[in-house]
Amino acid sequence: MSSDMAVNLDALRPGYTDDPYSVLKSLREAGPVHRVETLGVPMWLVTRYPDVRAALDNPLLSSHGSALAEPLRGHPHFASWWFGDLSEHMMNADGPDHTRLRSAVSSELTPRRIASLRPRVEALAASLADAFADGSCDLIADFAAPLPITVLMELLGVPSVDQENFRYWADVVTGLADGDAASAREETAGYLGDLVAHKRTSGDDDLIGALARKAELTDGELASLAFLLLVAGYTTAVDLVGNGVLALLRHPEQLELLQRSSSLLPGAIEEFLRFDGPTSHLLRFASQPVTIGGVQIPAGEVVLLSLASAEHDSARYPRADQLNIERADRQHLAFGHGIHFCLGAPLARLEGEVAFRTLLGRCSGLALDPSRPLEWRVSLGSRGLRGLPVTFRTKPAMPLDEQATIKVPKPL
Repeated sequence: MSSDMAVNLDALRPGYTDDPYSVLKSLREAGPVHRVETLGVPMWLVTRYPDVRAALDNPLLSSHGSALAEPLRGHPHFASWWFGDLSEHMMNADGPDHTRLRSAVSSELTPRRIASLRPRVEALAASLADAFADGSCDLIADFAAPLPITVLMELLGVPSVDQENFRYWADVVTGLADGDAASAREETAGYLGDLVAHKRTSGDDDLIGALARKAELTDGELASLAFLLLVAGYTTAVDLVGNGVLALLRHPEQLELLQRSSSLLPGAIEEFLRFDGPTSHLLRFASQPVTIGGVQIPAGEVVLLSLASAEHDSARYPRADQLNIERADRQHLAFGHGIHFCLGAPLARLEGEVAFRTLLGRCSGLALDPSRPLEWRVSLGSRGLRGLPVTFRTKPAMPLDEQATIKVPKPL
C-alpha cells in the first residue's frame, strides 16, 4: 500500500484523461490499494481485478450516498450525484430500497422491450449514416451521440416538441457540450418532475408512463430514475462507440480482422468494453471497517474502485494492454458486478452492435482526421471523447453481413 497523498488522480490534470492507463499501471504494480487524492478529496484507490470485483459485491461498501457521502457534500464534482432532487435512484441505494427500485425498473425494462427496439435503432443508425458529409464527419456529434439520445428520449417518452431542449441539457450535463452544467441539471430536474406528473395520468406506453401507472415509485424516484438512465445510458453508448472506433483505428490489424469476419463483432463489443470502457471508476463508502487487498480501510472513508485499472490487470488478462477482438475471456467489469450490475447493459450492447455494423458496412478506409485533434471529456467516473473526427469512403470495401444476433454473456 502507498500512503503518499502526493499521488493525485485529478481527472482535471492535463494528460491524465488522455492516458490514465500508464498511471494506473504503475499504481497497480506497486500495490492493490493506495491512499490517493482526487479532485481534492482523499480516497482509497483499489487497482487489481480480483479486489475490484470482490469490492463491487461487498456489503460493507455502501452506495448509499445520502448517508455516507458527507466528505463529498458541497464538492462541485460529486455532490450533485448524491444530494439533491435527482439523487433518489438505485445507484445510490443499498438493501431493501435498492431491491425495491431495481425490481420496479426491471419489471418494465425487460429483454423483450429492449429487443423490440432493434428495428428503430437500425433505422436511426442508417439514417444518421445516410446524412454523413462525403468523406468526413465527427463520429461523436454526427453518429455516436444522436443515436442513443434519440433512443433514450423515445424510451422515456419525451415528447418530440421537447427533445431539442432535452438533448441540449443532456449534452451539457454529461460534458458532451459546453455550458452551465448546474443550470442544465436544474432545468432537467424541473422538466423531469413535470414529465413524471404528466405520465401519472397520460396512459402513455413508454417506460416512465408504464412505471408511473404502477404507483410503486414516488415522483422523486421516477424523476431520478429517468435522470440515471439519461446520464448512464447516454454516455455508456456514446463511449462504447467512440472509444471502440478509436481503438480499432489505433489497431488497424484488428479493424481489418473485424471487416473480414462479422462473426467476430459480438466478441469485439466485449473487448471494446474491457479495453477502454465507458466507466472508469466507481465510488463506494465504507459503512464499517473493511479489509481490501490486505489493507484496513476505516469506516466512513471513500473508496474508489478503478474499473479502468482492473480491466488492464495482466494477472487476469494476458497482454491486457493489447486490443484483441478474439479474446476468450469476456467476463469484464464494464457494467459492474453484483447487485448493481447495469440494467441497461443489453440496450448498450444492442446499440453498440447496430452502430458498429452500420459503420463498418457503410464506411471503408475509415481513418482519423489528422487535421483535427482529439478532445476527451473531463471526468473521473467515465472516459469518453467529445469529438472523433474521421475520414472514410462511403462505398464499403467489404460490407458486413446484413443481419446478426449478438450473444450477451451472463452477468458475473
